[in-house]
Amino acid sequence: MKQRVDFCIFFLNLLFQYWEKAEFPFHVIPKLGALRVAGGTIKGYGCPGHSVTGAAIAIAEIARVDASCSTFILVHSSLAMLTIALCGSEEQKQKYLPSLAQLNTIACWALTEPAYGSDASALNTTATKVEGGWILEGQKRWIGNSTFADVLVIFARNTTTNQINGYLVKKDAPGLTVTKIENKIGLRIVQNGDILLKKVFVPDEDRLPGVNSFQDTSKVLAVSRVMVAWQPIGISMGVYDMCHRYLKERKQFGAPLAAFQINQQKLVQMLGNIQAMILVGWRLCKLYEKGAMTPGHASLGKSWITARARETVALGRELLGGNGILSDFLVAKAFCDIEPIYTYEGTYDINTLVTGREVTGIASFKPVALATRSRL
Repeated sequence: MKQRVDFCIFFLNLLFQYWEKAEFPFHVIPKLGALRVAGGTIKGYGCPGHSVTGAAIAIAEIARVDASCSTFILVHSSLAMLTIALCGSEEQKQKYLPSLAQLNTIACWALTEPAYGSDASALNTTATKVEGGWILEGQKRWIGNSTFADVLVIFARNTTTNQINGYLVKKDAPGLTVTKIENKIGLRIVQNGDILLKKVFVPDEDRLPGVNSFQDTSKVLAVSRVMVAWQPIGISMGVYDMCHRYLKERKQFGAPLAAFQINQQKLVQMLGNIQAMILVGWRLCKLYEKGAMTPGHASLGKSWITARARETVALGRELLGGNGILSDFLVAKAFCDIEPIYTYEGTYDINTLVTGREVTGIASFKPVALATRSRL
């Protein structure tokens, strides 16, 4: 056990150097590929074909060591690869999935736009039919892996049907420009980018036939939201590991910090939160595997777990005292990394509203129209 902890500490410190510089450790990709987790739940095509539960636990264990690496895998696997598996043609699956499963090629998933985050279904990027293919015009923002992805899964509005369609764009496509987003405070290893599409031609064979409306993205998001819910679980477990070790090793007033009652109380509160998060995450997986999971289930799980993880990581930061604000003690790094996860795949508020709509039957995403005259 001690050897495992020591290895994790070594690996964490190695990744910390890249986190500090906001660079991606490309030499780690073959090691991640060797874990056989890319393509998680996909069966065939060189993919591991794990259960949703198995894939979720794998994401959590990677996040336990580094949140950015787990996000890299999640975007590549549970968004991009899964879209191809669920919505692609047989030819597309045969062409793309085996290489993606080995991490020999990398993919990203581009839905969010500069003006449309939570309101993603209103996206502005367009796809216009031309002879032999489609012309894509528009912008995407916050797209993880996009600065080095070989294949970009792009969602755009069909100018004929006004429905959302999906397209596979190669990284060297003329008219495609990707710019890295700088100055993030969390998940700094993840390379998020702004994508500009200026008359990008996509041949007919790279149009995803299974994406014919925004609702078709829900098949992918249902699985990915479960996976995202397990990321904060893994991050919290990693912080607990670090704090448990720190409290037993560091001494004040002639005793290890673990001997003080208030520290034990915080540590136990962290452990209780983690146990509760695992149970909620486990329940989500089992509901999905039985075909009984609803959007409200997934949204409640993701929002509640990330809120508990925020609390758990904050307690860990407290336990380290002054060292808790130093990123090289790694708890502060996790403290920052939890923030973007609290926001992406639906903010806490949006996921709450999805669940609220399900339990009340009333959608409250759009503000009530302002009255022209006060009733007071």
